[in-house]
Amino acid sequence: MGIMFKGMRKIVSSSPHHLIPRKVKFDWHATPIDWIKGEPFASHFINAIHLMFPAGELWMCRMINRAIPYLDDPKLIEDARAFIRQEAMHARSHSSAVDEHLKAYGLYPDEYQQRVNKLFEEILMDEPFGVRLPKPLQKEWLIFRLGCMAVFEHIACVLGQYALDHEKWEEVADPVMLDLLRWHGAEEVEHRSVVFDIYHGVGGGYVGRYMCTGLVLAAVTVLWTQGATEILRKHPDIKVDPSIAHGWFSQQWRRATSLGLLPTLPWVAGKMLGYFSPFYNPIHEGSTEQALAYLETSVGYLATQKPVPAAVPFVDQTVQA
Repeated sequence: MGIMFKGMRKIVSSSPHHLIPRKVKFDWHATPIDWIKGEPFASHFINAIHLMFPAGELWMCRMINRAIPYLDDPKLIEDARAFIRQEAMHARSHSSAVDEHLKAYGLYPDEYQQRVNKLFEEILMDEPFGVRLPKPLQKEWLIFRLGCMAVFEHIACVLGQYALDHEKWEEVADPVMLDLLRWHGAEEVEHRSVVFDIYHGVGGGYVGRYMCTGLVLAAVTVLWTQGATEILRKHPDIKVDPSIAHGWFSQQWRRATSLGLLPTLPWVAGKMLGYFSPFYNPIHEGSTEQALAYLETSVGYLATQKPVPAAVPFVDQTVQA
């Protein structure tokens, strides 16, 4: 468990095992435009993560690299480096879904993607809006960003566990997209403690974490709904204005949740409440055993593994006919 004391603070890794970076490969050629059969809203509401995650995950990799020099627990440093490798693979995999799925069907919203990229590649970098911060503020700015990452990682863990548990998708979902979501979700569950531990290891505390939570929830809500709207706006079968200001969006949301295709808002809110507790520790969220069990069977992961050569029977050449 992470140990946090005022004045005399020693933060150690909470992860119960050694994290494993995995390569994956997904073949999108047979994935239909609506990967949840007959459900464009649910399909593309989830597809919005392909637009948000690549830039966000590469940004997190950069921030963790900045934080490593402040850490002194060897296991936590090992966790941090493995986390970077896992997140980099997440970014590449969601980028492949953009390039080979969304773009293939003409659903890619260029302007929205540019806004997302600007957020992570300019505004949230070391010099926000190009402004060089005074040296005393540089570490505080890093701690703030790590605090925001810790909130996002909690959300990712909760949704990752949802993907692992949710059997309804198996009846209606494209198996390739479902495997991407479950593989990614399982790794989020696997490394759920890393950023939280690093945030506290660098000097973050409960008050800062509390403040970051509201900002991240607002930002994720806006980015996610805007991304889904922009994809749906390009969908050939959507003839209405899909923006959230109009009734169609909320109507479709209620329909999708009633069918069990998306989590309900009360469920999400309930999962966020625990994060506000000063005694919160992500190790109590999700199941490491379930996550690791899925990761060993993921088709995308197995596609990158070299097949084990078949055993060749031994023939004793000295035996005479």
